[in-house]
Amino acid sequence: VPIVTNEHKPDAENQAEEQEINNEQVSAEEAVTEAEKDNAYELEDGVSQVDIDPIIDDEVEQLKAQLAEAKDQVVRAAADSQNTRRRAEKDVEGARRYALEKFSADLLPVVDNLERALESTAGDDDALKPIVEGVELTLKSFIDVLAKYKVEQINPEGEPFDPQLHQAVGMVPNPDVEPNSVLHVAQKGYSLNGRVIRAAMVMVAKAPE
Repeated sequence: VPIVTNEHKPDAENQAEEQEINNEQVSAEEAVTEAEKDNAYELEDGVSQVDIDPIIDDEVEQLKAQLAEAKDQVVRAAADSQNTRRRAEKDVEGARRYALEKFSADLLPVVDNLERALESTAGDDDALKPIVEGVELTLKSFIDVLAKYKVEQINPEGEPFDPQLHQAVGMVPNPDVEPNSVLHVAQKGYSLNGRVIRAAMVMVAKAPE
């Protein structure tokens, strides 16, 4: 009996078999599609889509939390950088404004000596007038140079006593002036750009007992 292969089958039979295979493929595809629509089809290892959704949601929440933390760190780093820059600018400005503080303080005794020289030569002696005028000019020039570099005198005679600017060396009862006012300046004070580099030494009035 001769063996009949597909090549020798009649065309009608071949077409019937092909149609049957196609119908089976269509049925399988439709079944998969329906399962996807119902969100109940099974994945690998028997894990369903329903089981995976919560996992994905958890991962999304974790990523959101990490993103928020990263943004917070960036904001904090920017704030720290800005604060550091401001502090550096403040330090530079302070160094510029008060760079002459020690130098100015070292020059103040020279001004004190010139003022004492004028006090000791006060009088009507004509022979001393040229010397007095020379000392006065020297003292004025000295004070003008100090003022040019923002070094100002503190001479509070007759003003209320201010512990921020003045140093009391004694108190004297006096009924003619307001208590706690400066009666006498024993040594003038000086400030540099508003900062006291030497307080004025003063005598302060108090009410009589």
